Parts: sequence; C-alpha cells; structure tokens
Amino acid sequence: MRRFEFVVDREHAHAVNETFTGLRRLRVVALLVAGLAVAATAALLWSGEAWGYLLAVVCVLVTAIALWVALWTPHRSSIEKLYHEGALVPAVVTDTGPYGFVLLALVDVAEPAAPTRSWALITRRVRTLPGHAPQRGERVPAVAVRTDRAPRQVGERWQLVTAMPIAWGTRDSAVIEQARSAITEIEWRLLAENLTLATRVRRTAARRLLLDPRQLPDGLG
Repeated sequence: MRRFEFVVDREHAHAVNETFTGLRRLRVVALLVAGLAVAATAALLWSGEAWGYLLAVVCVLVTAIALWVALWTPHRSSIEKLYHEGALVPAVVTDTGPYGFVLLALVDVAEPAAPTRSWALITRRVRTLPGHAPQRGERVPAVAVRTDRAPRQVGERWQLVTAMPIAWGTRDSAVIEQARSAITEIEWRLLAENLTLATRVRRTAARRLLLDPRQLPDGLG
C-alpha cells in the first residue's frame, strides 16, 4: 500500500474537508438517536405494561449502538488517522458545474492480505477543491477512505471506499504537487483514458466499477 505522509492542517481540514463534515454529522445523528431512545425507554418503563418492558429492551440496545457510533467515530476517524492510514490514489475531475465537481479515482479495493490486487474506478461528487484548477482532467491526488463502517471487510474486497483529496488536508501547493508526483504516470494515464466511464460508474449502486485485470496496462498488476 502506498502512503503519503504530510502534516495535516487541522484548521483548514475542519473548514473544507467534506469527509470530516460527514463524520461529524454521523456523530450528531447518533447522539440524537441515543437521546430519543433513552427517553423512549423511560416512557415505556413508566407505562408498567409487559409489552412496554420488551420494547424498552430494544430501546436500550438502540441506545448502546448509537452511543458506540458516537464514541467510535472521533476515535477511529480523526483527520490525521484517515490521511495516515489511507492509500495514496489518483483522481481526476470529470465534470464541473455550479454544484461542484465530480472526481473519478483509481483505487485498489482488495484487502491487504489478498493474493492479487483488485483495481476499480470510483466516483465522488465534491463541492470544493482548493488548490486545484476547476477544469476537466485536473489531476487530484487523494487517499482512499473506507466508508462502510464495518468492523472488517467482506470477502477479499472493501465494500465501500471513497477518495479524500490531499487538498482537503493542506493549503500548501508544494505538498499537493509532491503527492501528485508520487503517483505513477501509468495510473494518471489510465484515468485520463477512461474519463467517459465516470457516468457509468455513478450509475452503479456502490459508485464503483471493477476493472478487468487482463485489460490493465503493464506495471499495474
């Protein structure tokens, strides 16, 4: 797995990183659900009905799960941790508009212990790309981030993976350029040749299209 080490600008990341925003929203929702479940538990126990006790048990379980998500999210998903553990991957802008940008990324979705790599094209819609030109074909170095939240992968592939731009973690254009240079020209060229597949990838349920290993260029086995 290829990683890219750099000092994350936390202030910048908190302001523009849409992955962080999504994680923060997940935590808030989990806390709200936990609060509602606690209130429902108290009301059911107060009712004194037999069926109320059964439903109270369910609410207690919901509360426990929601609290686990709320506490687990900041521990397992800090910005520094995501950038440190994520593999460096290439992404390119395929579409621009008033809503933002669409990125097409090349990601290895195979688990680390898998005997072979499993390359796939994934897409992500983003609102901002600081440090990048707003044009089709712009090269955007990123890291691959799991979004399935499962404790472990299913089979030999991650189920849900997204791309988080390096530019969401730093204002330094030199760092972005170093990350861009660390990605092979073979990977950038493969993405450039498949820009038209972005629409097809976006139509899939997982926003992912597995590539045929036999059609991969030399050096990307």
